[in-house]
Amino acid sequence: MSNRIFAAVATFVVTASTALMGQASYVETAKKNVAQATKGPVTDWTGPTTGPKAAPGKFVIYVASDLKNGGVLGVSQGFTDAAAAIGWKTRVIDGHGSVNGQLAGLNEAISLKADGIIVGGFSADTTMETLAKAQGLGIALVGWHAVPEPGAAPKEHLFFNVGSSVDTVAEYAADYAIAKSNGAAKAVLFTDSTYQIAIAKSLAIKKFVEKAGTVVEYVDTPLADVAARMPSLGFSLLQKHKDEYQYSIGINDLYFDYIAASFASAHKEPAGPPYNISAGDGSKSAYQRIRSGKFQVATVPEPLSLHGWQLVDELNRAFAKAAPSGFSEPVHIVTKENIAFDGGPDNVYDPSNKYRQHYAAIWGVAYKQ
Repeated sequence: MSNRIFAAVATFVVTASTALMGQASYVETAKKNVAQATKGPVTDWTGPTTGPKAAPGKFVIYVASDLKNGGVLGVSQGFTDAAAAIGWKTRVIDGHGSVNGQLAGLNEAISLKADGIIVGGFSADTTMETLAKAQGLGIALVGWHAVPEPGAAPKEHLFFNVGSSVDTVAEYAADYAIAKSNGAAKAVLFTDSTYQIAIAKSLAIKKFVEKAGTVVEYVDTPLADVAARMPSLGFSLLQKHKDEYQYSIGINDLYFDYIAASFASAHKEPAGPPYNISAGDGSKSAYQRIRSGKFQVATVPEPLSLHGWQLVDELNRAFAKAAPSGFSEPVHIVTKENIAFDGGPDNVYDPSNKYRQHYAAIWGVAYKQ
């Protein structure tokens, strides 16, 4: 063997060995992340303990991306509960899953002379002109998943964007597949390019899966159309990829509301494979599937009611011209093994950290659960 060939072979062996070592290391990281995120119940309060007292007499409107989406609906319910506790008048407007509907909802909220508006689950960048108009009229604006990451978003005219860290949610959803497969996951990813946050989340999922697994296909299909599309799409993917299709990871539980029929018709075992994992929201139907072991094994749920209460708190801070809280609830994974924790019997993730009482204490109002 010539020196040149020997050097090339040696370089290939070293590179391959290094890659395998990196993959094995990430499998261990994934297993540690999953172990931490599946602990329960969640009793620690890591949110704010101080802030402005309740601003009196406010009228606030939640403009929802689509109330058929369980996450968006759950947050709206938490919001109305929290607004009742603080003493505000509220209204919820449904954007019906379209940019035109969401724009119409924002314009209606402006015309109703709301003191504050919540951008409930749709991308702020699709409605920037209208949000700028609202801000110019002195309306306080906060978002729920209106931009990819939680925090202040002045460029999008938002005082604060409430939500879980998209990158961390994506990582933990991917980690569950990596840990369960011991680094051999072959996954189909589902996203919806209508939403900026969905694109960011699914690209992050892809990045993390590929640290120790394979993305078999990256599927873009709108959440608003899943009822019509998913049954035939699921069957088509099974036919196309056969045994290579071991895991599904969606940016939302909604995909798995409608894929089960195609899996059943293909005589797939309800417990998997394919193993369905959602990187949000923790819907009631997802809880039911996970609890029964049928066509979903895990979800990375949003603490939907808590987020509704945080939206009210951030608006109250905006009204008082105080700084936003900067809070983001740590990420949690729900599986069949831990589903009894934190609201499991009600099929919703609701942390046991007394967040309602903490917020009521900050606002100086009485709250009885």
